[in-house]
Amino acid sequence: MSIDQATIDAHGFSPEEYQRLLEILGREPTITELGIFSVMWSEHCSYKSSRLHLRRFPTDGPRVVQGPGENAGAVDIGDGITAVFKIESHNHPSFIEPYQGAATGVGGIIRDIFTMGARPIALLNSLRFGEIDNPATRRLVDGVVAGIAGYGNSIGIPTVGGEIAFEPAYAGNPLVNVFCLGVAKADALAMGVASGAGNPVYYVGAKTGRDGIHGATMASAEFDEHSADKRPAVQVGDPFMEKLLLEACLEVMRTDALVGIQDMGAAGLTCSTSEMGARGDAGIEIDVALVPQRETGMTPYEIMLSESQERMLLVAQRGREAEVEQVFEKWDLHAVRIGEVTGDGLLRIRDQGQVVAEIPNRPLADRAPLYDRPTTRPAYLDDANHLDLATLPPPADPRRIWLDLLGTPAVASKRWVYRQYDHMVRTNTVVLPGMGAGVVRVKGTERALVFSLDGNGRHCFLDPAEGGRLAVAEAARNVACAGAVPIGATNCLNFGNPERSEIMWQFSQAVDGIAEACRALDVPITGGNVSLYNETDGQAIYPTPVLGVVGVLDDVTHVLTRVFPEPDLEIVLLGEPAGGLGGSEYLKQAHSLVRGTPAPVDLDRERALQALLVDAARGRWIRSAHDGSDGGLAVTLAECCVESGAVGAQVDLPGSVEMDERFGVVQALFGEAPSRVVVSVATGQRERLLSGARERSIPAVVIGRTGGDRIRLAVAGEQVADIGLDEAEQVWGQGLTRHFEAVASKEA
Repeated sequence: MSIDQATIDAHGFSPEEYQRLLEILGREPTITELGIFSVMWSEHCSYKSSRLHLRRFPTDGPRVVQGPGENAGAVDIGDGITAVFKIESHNHPSFIEPYQGAATGVGGIIRDIFTMGARPIALLNSLRFGEIDNPATRRLVDGVVAGIAGYGNSIGIPTVGGEIAFEPAYAGNPLVNVFCLGVAKADALAMGVASGAGNPVYYVGAKTGRDGIHGATMASAEFDEHSADKRPAVQVGDPFMEKLLLEACLEVMRTDALVGIQDMGAAGLTCSTSEMGARGDAGIEIDVALVPQRETGMTPYEIMLSESQERMLLVAQRGREAEVEQVFEKWDLHAVRIGEVTGDGLLRIRDQGQVVAEIPNRPLADRAPLYDRPTTRPAYLDDANHLDLATLPPPADPRRIWLDLLGTPAVASKRWVYRQYDHMVRTNTVVLPGMGAGVVRVKGTERALVFSLDGNGRHCFLDPAEGGRLAVAEAARNVACAGAVPIGATNCLNFGNPERSEIMWQFSQAVDGIAEACRALDVPITGGNVSLYNETDGQAIYPTPVLGVVGVLDDVTHVLTRVFPEPDLEIVLLGEPAGGLGGSEYLKQAHSLVRGTPAPVDLDRERALQALLVDAARGRWIRSAHDGSDGGLAVTLAECCVESGAVGAQVDLPGSVEMDERFGVVQALFGEAPSRVVVSVATGQRERLLSGARERSIPAVVIGRTGGDRIRLAVAGEQVADIGLDEAEQVWGQGLTRHFEAVASKEA
């Protein structure tokens, strides 16, 4: 039966793509084959617009055990142990159904980790929403945070931190990026490969339903006013089923009965069967009638494209079937044999014995379209990059600006979010959320793993290449601030419609910036995710690459946090005192402007600074370290003083001849620049720290001392702002919480 053009168009094929399909098959496809090609060649699965650019990332290094191409990346942390980690997006599903979209995003990234044979030990998330006063934002934030908490808490994996931002650009398209970290023995990593003709193919986990069908293709298109109609494409998660699946899979991996294993994530059975076969240069034959189903009358098309959660596909050694089945039976799960590996290289789908699809595996997985899309520098940059301070009204009182910034959503404490997460489950958590980078112990060793997610869409909007460099530098710097050596990275690249040349220019520029910074800082990319078509009615999000960097801390007792631990410590600023206002939080909050260019990062100096921080932590020269970021040094210093113990400070920041006459104090207090860290040091260790800084050509100056119940700031000897610790804690600590509680009370 011939497939009409309307059906072909509905599956998203261009005429050229459909012609390629015909060439691969040598005939017209069945409807099941059309669906299989549709999801496998979707942007979400094939990366057809981004693969060409991703090749520019550095992916090798002495610590890299597994780079891109598998379910997750892995790096060596010593003693035969690997850290396994990855970040992925669940943006589109979370817009349509916030709770389940976020929950299944957590479930999916956890499966990516334990599919590698690693036990997941920590979660982070990076979230972006529209303006906090937008009524729609409340529904999205509530649902997403509850979904992350509900899944992570239930499965028993701590969510130990992350980041959240509110910008108008994300109002119609929130970003939900989830990171998971696990540990595994290097010689016990599992791969998603099918090999050995005659080896049985097993389906394990939850039954298949109609939820999630065409989820991958939904994530490969922009939103419009009909997007809510796509609600059935969002999957429904069950964390308790996933917990059983996790334990059963890890147990069967400890035997030698397993050949390969793959999560049924995007594109479900289609992706797992075709990719496992392609990696092993083998064929796979299954009968969909054997697939456990929770709904009646499902067609082969629906079964192959369903994205129901908590399902795995595995290949076992022939003759070891009983052993595999017994492990899953022990965990109240059924391992159902649905097919076998073949030697003909074909993905063959039967329905009660009748062939409904027969596709060469390698061309399906490896010959997806690859586009070198045109790039054009966006016209908006000519105006957006121009910042003339002379045109701005005079700045307000520095104290008022300081308090306003401390209470803004970008800066204020995120405790309203993370108090909903169980961050102490499994008792590995070393640093509490909000106190710095995530830190978890590696049980059985003295080591800890340290990790951070960072990205700034505003920076990338103004300069995508510099924004990419800054994201890598900040994530690695946050890891180094905890005392750890950054050793690997993952990324989630969130952009608009790649068919627009301006969006592809942003993407290409950001990739170049990320690649340059990763090489300079020696943090190879081990994998990640690309999320395109993040726009609604033609309005794209800010270009938002989110970088996750993982580091290793050899002695967990040397870990540092952001807060000043006690009075009478000297405060040292590492890095240039001068900051810029381009793309700053100050400019956005005080003048409602996203304009100028972010201060550029000197990658050589950045690397030297991070090495100094690691040495200083290892030698116990410093007692705390906090990266200077949104809001400038005034905000950084306040964050060093509030929460956990609350120690005040008296600080005198250097002036600068480059400072603007009217905005000089504002630049000193609220200007932003990379490669700046505020540390506290005992007087007896000060010279050692300053000497180490001089040896690495890092600017370093003593700017004050800890103590008292106030935070007093001076610039070039003149006091300009003074707030009490209680007031600072109230404004900063309640900035986000107060807003959501106020909204909740109004709704009540």
